[in-house]
Amino acid sequence: MTSWRTASVSLMSFSSGLPLGLVWIAIPDWMTKIGVDLRVVGLITLAQAPWTFKFLWSPLMDRYVPLKRLGRRRGWIAIAQVALFATTLSLAGVGGHPDAPWVVGALALAVALAAATQDIALDAYAVDVLRPEEQGVAVGARTAIYRAAMYLAGGFSITLAGMTSWPLVLVLLAVCYLPLIAITWKAPEPEGQPPAPKTLREAVWLPFLGFLSRHRALEILAFVLFYKFADQLAQTLQRSFLVQAGYSDFDRGVALATVGLFGNLIGVFFGGALTTTLGLGRSLWLFGFLQIFSNLGYVILSVQPGPNRWLMYAAMAFETLASGMGTGAYGVLLLRLTQKRFSATQYALFSSLFGLPRLLSGPITGFLVHAIGWTSFFWFSIFAGIPGMILLARFVPWGQREPEFSIEPPKFKEPLSAAQLAIRGVLGAIGGLAFGALIRATLRALEGVKDGKPFAPMAELLTFLQPVDLKGWMSLVALITFAAVCGMFTAAVVAARHGAGAEVAKEILPT
Repeated sequence: MTSWRTASVSLMSFSSGLPLGLVWIAIPDWMTKIGVDLRVVGLITLAQAPWTFKFLWSPLMDRYVPLKRLGRRRGWIAIAQVALFATTLSLAGVGGHPDAPWVVGALALAVALAAATQDIALDAYAVDVLRPEEQGVAVGARTAIYRAAMYLAGGFSITLAGMTSWPLVLVLLAVCYLPLIAITWKAPEPEGQPPAPKTLREAVWLPFLGFLSRHRALEILAFVLFYKFADQLAQTLQRSFLVQAGYSDFDRGVALATVGLFGNLIGVFFGGALTTTLGLGRSLWLFGFLQIFSNLGYVILSVQPGPNRWLMYAAMAFETLASGMGTGAYGVLLLRLTQKRFSATQYALFSSLFGLPRLLSGPITGFLVHAIGWTSFFWFSIFAGIPGMILLARFVPWGQREPEFSIEPPKFKEPLSAAQLAIRGVLGAIGGLAFGALIRATLRALEGVKDGKPFAPMAELLTFLQPVDLKGWMSLVALITFAAVCGMFTAAVVAARHGAGAEVAKEILPT
């Protein structure tokens, strides 16, 4: 708690929460209130895209050092913070012009680009500078400060703008970045930094190959994907569940904005802090079980004959607290898994992988709830957490203090030619295409059973592969994109297993 490294990482997280609250919450509210067409407001919300696709330019932050005096990480953070100050101040300049929504949209996109760039560099800086005993406290403090800044730029700024004006509020938000730039300037430089990648090609490919060359790398990725899957499933349509259960706007607002927010913040802070005391391995076990069985509150809530306000608040508090504690330990895990040489790219990829179940669980949840109902769905969400705990047992036996993710040196096979890699990539794409199509057809068939139709997944599959409207074509394009990603991932795994990342793998073997 007294470490300047921990304090620097935590305080700089304030400048990560400010732009997200502004772009995600405040600007859509501002545009709607001044009468901008909802279709335009909807398009402006696309400015959030850089946070989703930030891994695309993260290799640049591993390869290049923009300001030698500040180092590879702090240099990028400082540049991003100056850009955030300038773009937020520019928003204040058009704050009194309701006839300029497209200018606001363009500036919101610029804010998001600068913020996503800052997040890449700040996450990499946390990986590089924090010592193992500091990681737990830092993860909790970062999340709490990040959420506080998000609330300030989102909810509080809307209230303040109603009392004063948006130009004044935006100037105040811009000024908030100035002390943060000073903190970045004075923050300590990481010790014993490994050399940066020599070329951009190395910065792009070696983070993938370096990780995939680890022994049991695929099991590690599966664990990262499934550890919080039960938790993410239950939260996906949480608001819809409360609406259909008959809870009022007031009850839902208190549950989501107050009980849920504070439960999550307290959980993340104490989850990260307890990880230092208990050890990462024990924390992953304890918090993993808690976040799975916290869904029992929703099972009980779903069988109530009518709204039960206090039971709902209790279920929400327990679930968000357990979820936050799991997130705290999970955040420490991601820090430990990331190689310092490629910390920008690898951490961006891990964080994207962490968000993937939340993205995929939306459509799955909708179909499942329609087919089997809320009670059965929440029971299913509990059992969906079992694969993550089984994978955890592969690396951390019950009671072991720390996980062991590098077990033995990887065994490489003979190198493959480009044609051989391409063939395996195509086979992986075909497998991904078949898997995605069958999952979607099965879910559609289950939905039909509830409506009184026979269970006919093959008929649904044929319908899906022969789209007749825009929605159908968009679904098919999404499936083809998923198949392409599966193909590239298959090729990368095969290349790593045949020695393409051998020189990088040597950096991560246990000493």
